[in-house]
Amino acid sequence: MSRRVARSSRTGAGARRARTRSPVESSVRRGLADGARLLALTLEREGERIEAMADLFARAATRRNTIFFCGNGGSAAEAQHFATELVGRFLLDRQALPSVALTTDTSLLTAVGNDLGFAQVFARQVEALGRPGDLLVAMTTSGRSPNILAAIRAARRRGMAVVGMTGAAGAAFARRCDVALVVPSRETPRIQEVHLVVGHLCCERAEAALHSKPRRPRARP
Repeated sequence: MSRRVARSSRTGAGARRARTRSPVESSVRRGLADGARLLALTLEREGERIEAMADLFARAATRRNTIFFCGNGGSAAEAQHFATELVGRFLLDRQALPSVALTTDTSLLTAVGNDLGFAQVFARQVEALGRPGDLLVAMTTSGRSPNILAAIRAARRRGMAVVGMTGAAGAAFARRCDVALVVPSRETPRIQEVHLVVGHLCCERAEAALHSKPRRPRARP
């Protein structure tokens, strides 16, 4: 074998090794690709409902109604995340938006859970704090969480609107809401990733609506 042929063989083998991805790299790329496909599918199937959800956020913002968020586990973390975006700052410098995550008061959650049962931990807060015109954002990837369903019933009694976020198994849950996002997946992590994206879009719409609302002139003394 000539030196040129041997060098060519070594180069070809090195290129093949470079093209061979590790299992970790392959799983990361696969996860990113799956997430991108799910986002595209969600846009295709749920685009109009997402627009309607964002409009409810904007309406609550401009009317200074409170937006309440609730969920379990990862959805509880997203509830806190979204409430923080509204009370704090998302993209624009503007006045604070009234928003509450019903997942954060450990004394209240443990007291209600102990005395009334875990199914009432969000409903009890909605009953105490909710007012007509307020908005409840209820998140459950399965659509079957008893404490989320109880919160929706409490919100209805208080005259509140309800936005839902769920997954492919939550079609019955979605019908309990004024408008709901049904992510076409049964994988909890993928569902929550889409919820995060859509929640951010809704927060952006609320913030933009408040920012564009004309301010009333101050009365002269």
